[in-house]
Amino acid sequence: MVILLQEMDFTEQAPFHIVTPLKESHALSKLAGTTVLMKLENVQPAGSFKIRGIGHYCQKLAKKGCTRFVCSSGGNAGLAAAYACRRLALPATIVVPQTTGADIVQKLQDLGADVVVTGKVWDDADAHAHQLTETPGSVYISPFNHPLVWEGHASLVCELKASLGSQKPGALVVSVGGGGLLAGLAEGMKKVGWSDIPIIAMETKGAHCLNAALEAGKPISLPDITSVAKCLGAKTVCDRAYECTREHKVISITVDDREAIRAVEMFLDDELMFVEPACGAALAAVYSGHIQRLQQEGSLKTPLDPIVMVVCGGSGISISQLQHFKSQLNIN
Repeated sequence: MVILLQEMDFTEQAPFHIVTPLKESHALSKLAGTTVLMKLENVQPAGSFKIRGIGHYCQKLAKKGCTRFVCSSGGNAGLAAAYACRRLALPATIVVPQTTGADIVQKLQDLGADVVVTGKVWDDADAHAHQLTETPGSVYISPFNHPLVWEGHASLVCELKASLGSQKPGALVVSVGGGGLLAGLAEGMKKVGWSDIPIIAMETKGAHCLNAALEAGKPISLPDITSVAKCLGAKTVCDRAYECTREHKVISITVDDREAIRAVEMFLDDELMFVEPACGAALAAVYSGHIQRLQQEGSLKTPLDPIVMVVCGGSGISISQLQHFKSQLNIN
């Protein structure tokens, strides 16, 4: 029997992201003193949660007739955009800063993207991406700052609600870079009636644009990105993420690079999963004792309902990179 496959219209297709597992971590639960559930975004097709928002955004733009996408990225947003464009059979140009690893550049090229490497930090690459979209037919894809991106990320909360049913989590723990995931989570939590649940927003010092904004009382630009967690490396948090801190209980915590790298290594030992330092920032909420401290201070309830840890994933890590980070930070 011969089956004829018709050409599929991916603009009308199901989302490009998958429904990810929600799994208890016995090691993290033991450390936190309460149940820790891991939302495993590291198993997404493009390696991180980014495919939720960016995939959604690309599909919407393709439906409107856009034919070439330009995305600035520290790595993971670019991989999501390149993956989405490959599924859409549309060309993509990904602009990354000079700090981007050669392995990420190769992965982008393997997905069929044109890669432009320019600038010291993501903000420089982003400015160049905007210039490239002045070419007729090209459209800019923000890695985190667009309502369609937030709408796509909100799907994560809808999945949590479907998994947990009537049970509410005690808190959501998430890494924050430019703030797109935070904005999406807040949107999703409002949609499912979880607006009373705190979000613990984790950043590394040297990439702490949300924390700096909260200290200043308005979004401000960091002078430079000095953290090894380059995928958190936006100098300024998006306005919507900052607004979310006024509408939702957001607890901002910064950890140093050593805490993030130790968390990456401990998570690899505990769960046999390898994530990048940006994800290690969230994991440090448990590994460095911040959950317990927040309970002692009264910022979190005692006893505490299950914590949901968003394991955001990331492709910018390897054994050699982990060893390099440990040497750079003088970690034995």
